[in-house]
Amino acid sequence: MSRALSALVLAFAVGCAQLPERAPGEAASGGFEMTGRVAVRYGQDSASGRVQWRHTGATDDLLITNPLGQGVARITRADGEVRLETSEGQSYRANDAETLTEQVLGWRLPLQGLQDWVLGRPGPGVPVQAQRDNSGQLASLRQDGWEVEYQEYSHSRPARIRLTRPGVDIRLVIETMEDPRP
Repeated sequence: MSRALSALVLAFAVGCAQLPERAPGEAASGGFEMTGRVAVRYGQDSASGRVQWRHTGATDDLLITNPLGQGVARITRADGEVRLETSEGQSYRANDAETLTEQVLGWRLPLQGLQDWVLGRPGPGVPVQAQRDNSGQLASLRQDGWEVEYQEYSHSRPARIRLTRPGVDIRLVIETMEDPRP
C-alpha cells in the first residue's frame, strides 16, 4: 500500500483506540457520532478501512483503522488547530484539516464539507449545485471542488456516499449515525 494511501486511511484513524467519552455538559445538538467503512482510490493505489468519527460544533475526533482493526491514524480538531497522529507516533499540525491532509497526503480531505455531507446537506457558506430525488433528499451535489453522490439512504439518513475529485475517489458506508453520547 503506498505511503499516500496509507496516509489517507490514517486520515480517517489510529491504533485500536476508542473515541474518548464526551466531556460533561457538552451539547448534543449540532454533533454526531458515526461509524462506518471507507474505501479510497488515490491515483493507481487503493485502500480500505473502518472509521469512527465524533463531531461537535467545536471539535472533531476521527479514527481510522485498517480492515483488521489495526490503527492507522487519528485526526482531531479543537481550539482552532487540527492534529494528525499516525500509529508510528508521528504528529502533524495545521489550522485546518484540508491544509493538513494536503501537506501529509498530497490532497485535501474535505473535513469541513464532509461534516455536513454525511448528514445529507450541503455545507454552509460555499456555492453549491445540488440535485434532489423525488422524495426531496439530496441525490448529488457539487461543492468546493468535490462531487458528492448519495447512493443510498437508510431511515432518511445517508447510508452510502461517493465523493470524487480528480485523482481521488472515496466511498463511505455509514453504518451508524447518532447524537453524541452523554
